[in-house]
Amino acid sequence: MIPIFSLFHLLPLLPISLGQLTPSVTYNPPNPTQALVPSTGSPNAQWSNVLGNTLWFYDAQRSGRLDNGSYPNRVGWRNDSALHDGDDWGVDLTGGWYDAGDYIKATFPLGFTMFALSWGALSYGQGYDAAKQTEYLDSTIRWGYDWLMKAHPEDDVLFLQVGSSVIDNDYWGGDQNIPTPRPAYPINSSSPGTDAWASTSSAFSLGALLYSGQVWNTTTSSSPPTSPSLTNSTYSALLLKHAETLYNVANSTRPFVSYDASVPEITDAYGSTGYWDDLCLSALSLAIATNQSKYYSDAYFWYTNSSLTNNQKIWSWDKRTVAAYVLFAETSVARPGLAQGAGLDVNVTGWQTEAEGYFDKILNGDFKDAHVTKGGLLYFGEDSADNSLQPALATATLMFRYAPLASSSDKTQAYNAFAQSQIDYILGNNAMSSVYIVGMHPNSPQNPSSAPASGGDNIEDVRNDPPVEAHVIYGGMVGGPLRNDKFWDWRDDWVQTEIALDYNANWPSVAAMMIANNSADPFYVSLAVRTYSTPSGQPCDNALPCHGTSKGKIAGIVVGVVLGVLLIIAGLVFWKRKQIARWWRRGYRLPKA
Repeated sequence: MIPIFSLFHLLPLLPISLGQLTPSVTYNPPNPTQALVPSTGSPNAQWSNVLGNTLWFYDAQRSGRLDNGSYPNRVGWRNDSALHDGDDWGVDLTGGWYDAGDYIKATFPLGFTMFALSWGALSYGQGYDAAKQTEYLDSTIRWGYDWLMKAHPEDDVLFLQVGSSVIDNDYWGGDQNIPTPRPAYPINSSSPGTDAWASTSSAFSLGALLYSGQVWNTTTSSSPPTSPSLTNSTYSALLLKHAETLYNVANSTRPFVSYDASVPEITDAYGSTGYWDDLCLSALSLAIATNQSKYYSDAYFWYTNSSLTNNQKIWSWDKRTVAAYVLFAETSVARPGLAQGAGLDVNVTGWQTEAEGYFDKILNGDFKDAHVTKGGLLYFGEDSADNSLQPALATATLMFRYAPLASSSDKTQAYNAFAQSQIDYILGNNAMSSVYIVGMHPNSPQNPSSAPASGGDNIEDVRNDPPVEAHVIYGGMVGGPLRNDKFWDWRDDWVQTEIALDYNANWPSVAAMMIANNSADPFYVSLAVRTYSTPSGQPCDNALPCHGTSKGKIAGIVVGVVLGVLLIIAGLVFWKRKQIARWWRRGYRLPKA
């Protein structure tokens, strides 16, 4: 067993909830029919609802004791659950969030979620303030970071998952009968995970910056966005301590190795493809949070020495290079002294070349294994096969972030326009007339793949039992349509209807940005109701393989055809054997075909 007792073990027991903001106005999601009412005045009421609902979703995913004293549970159909997580290692791993539609808690994708939530709050804080959602932002952010601190009880120890995928995948039911045991899976210096240490560090760094009260001015205007009123130096220092320790462990533990090799039991859902991008983004985030050039030097080293340039991968929990491009560009404006202090002759122009090379390939159709569907969705081949909307939303978020820094006004306009097209698609401007955020509009999905929300317990008939979803998991974005733009609103099709923490991670940022910019109403306001209908046929995706001609059947058909042709040829040879023999004796050659 890993030795657990240390100062870090005590940190989660400290009164870190002190100073947490208390909501002055209770927000609960409105009836979906309110989506049809155009917004008047400021802030935009519809975008405020998108922001409020997408934060409410994180409340619906909470694990542990749901009322922590300073913040009551506002999701009436959720219960206290999984109150013994961590007992197998003698640590307290209660709390946190369930990762998706089941009851697993997963650290690697949570790092992405916390990074995205914190980054958006740094840039669009005035949107949260205007919508009176800053207190809910504070509660959401702390709920995630409080658990990540519990999951990091020793310098080198990081728990990456709680709950067994094997056991959990056989259970479909409510949160009061979650199957046990719920084993916890750690990494340490003997069983390392460079990627997981580094990615979690970058999340802690952005959180530390957010709570430090520093303004993250990444525009060239004289009116930078204001941070939300979250300043808490004690909490910021706690987050920064975890960030520095995790980065130092990731950087000093050799050889570098992905966590897959140490805990293969948990990598079915979240297997890692590498660690260089995590190291780069971790060092860059720490440089920003500490204002220390030594970390910037590390980040630039990882960028230049691990072939991260000219990258054509999405931004997700596993792939973070393009996020580093944009954060490098922002840093060159907000913290130009970091590069100078590291003795590096790099500025915004170089990062513009890198970021715009990525975005322009998308706009020009030159991006490897990516295309825009007939209906208008940016689709990244296999990266979009298990959830099509997260990659499109993440790309749109990065384009919105980067557009003010673009090298020309034409590029700024082009990036904003394309990003807006993806937001419009998700919010109803698509072939199915579906608004892909649950509870947002009458045309929103009615059957998200969520065990606690479904109200059912029949794993043999998840789709139909119960016939109507028991609870509305407001604000959760589903996986989304297939590459043909069709969407089956079926509970058992996790590819299309499952909800997840990382799917939602960029929605609060987008909504807060729209509020801050006084943007027009979301597309769904003009969308006619009851215009979604389930397509005919079968989805034929990774959740529900096609019931038509399978690859095996196709192979069998091909073999059968070949054998049939050979038999026909053999029959003809036998029938014409005497004539063929005469030709052969006379020295004739067989006629050419």
